[in-house]
Amino acid sequence: MGLRNIMVEGDDILRKRSREVTTVDDRIRMILDDMLETMRESDGVGIAAPQVGILRRMFIVEAEEGDVFEIINPEIIEMEGSFIGEEGCLSVPGIFGKVERPEKIKVKGLDRYGKELICEAVDLKAVAICHEFDHLEGVLFIDKATDLRKAGEDE
Repeated sequence: MGLRNIMVEGDDILRKRSREVTTVDDRIRMILDDMLETMRESDGVGIAAPQVGILRRMFIVEAEEGDVFEIINPEIIEMEGSFIGEEGCLSVPGIFGKVERPEKIKVKGLDRYGKELICEAVDLKAVAICHEFDHLEGVLFIDKATDLRKAGEDE
């Protein structure tokens, strides 16, 4: 495993729609491992492939320590409820804002071995999945956020 550089706002790759992963192989698994290490090193809750310079449809979320959720070619197939919460992003360091997201989602895609998976998520995990999914579409949380502010400023 190895640490990868995190792309920050202003890098063109963050504004492009990611391409599907056509073959799930050892290279894809290595990238996922690197993404996990990079995310943890940066104290993130999630990371998408474009954030490490790879324009492919895959991301990782770890909303609770040890509960690692990896997905390749994700599709959000159900959304329920509404929740407004505080978000930040490894690619937009030092900026936070309030974003409206669904409370509950169902997502389908592939696991690290190419097998189909379907997952339901609520609360922080649902928010993080939606946040990372946006990265695959070239959307940053600051595009949807209200009350944007720098770290340390009062709400």
